[in-house]
Amino acid sequence: MVPERISKQTFFGASILLFAVSAAVTIIWSHDMSAMDGMPMPGGWTMSMTWMTGENWVSAAGSFLAMWIVMMVAMMMPSLTPMLWSYHQVVGATGGTHPGWLTALAGLGYFFVWTAFGVLLFPLGVALATAEMQSPALAHAVPLIIGVVVLAAGALQFTRWKQHHLTCCRSASGYDKKLPANTAMAWRQGLRFGLNCVQCCFGLMMILLVIGVMDLRAMLMVATAITIERLMPAGGRIARITGVVVVAAGLLLIAQAARP
Repeated sequence: MVPERISKQTFFGASILLFAVSAAVTIIWSHDMSAMDGMPMPGGWTMSMTWMTGENWVSAAGSFLAMWIVMMVAMMMPSLTPMLWSYHQVVGATGGTHPGWLTALAGLGYFFVWTAFGVLLFPLGVALATAEMQSPALAHAVPLIIGVVVLAAGALQFTRWKQHHLTCCRSASGYDKKLPANTAMAWRQGLRFGLNCVQCCFGLMMILLVIGVMDLRAMLMVATAITIERLMPAGGRIARITGVVVVAAGLLLIAQAARP
């Protein structure tokens, strides 16, 4: 019992420390970004500096990816930590050696998926920003597009697709205790959970991206919604309640954008 208690204390202590450091860095980065003036755009909105690469595209991509990874750790650790602890217990129950290392590897696999999502996201964001700067008509339509995206994200909360991936994320650990506890399997399990998580969170993450990828209030709301629907009882019902709120917000944004 004593070694297990020490292991649990070490695990949650390390998780809390990782969350605290990533959250602090995210807040600092967000503050620095908000201090930089964005580009006023037709339609009465301001383009974030996040998608402005200047001449050094590689440097801008690297900065975005570093910022994205740290932000994902801060946002996902509250809901990821219980899953990783469940996996740690499964590995221990199967007699696997070095459960701490295997658990860390599963976590790395999980965040590798989110990193890959960020890699795909950056060029898409830059391309859209470039199109908006080159097309005044598109720039004028952005507030309306944001409202439509938020509305669609809310509607996604009611779909079977969302409920399926939420169920996968909420399952005790999503791991088969008969599977071998080795490095290859730990990495695969982390990837699997990461893929489920990306699909489960897709709609909510789209809200963050269109409102402002480094907007602290948007990050807090999205991270809170993700954590609650993952960890609280009746997660499917909570997801639908979130959907109602998001749909209402989308309709409000569309109405505001449609005003002459």
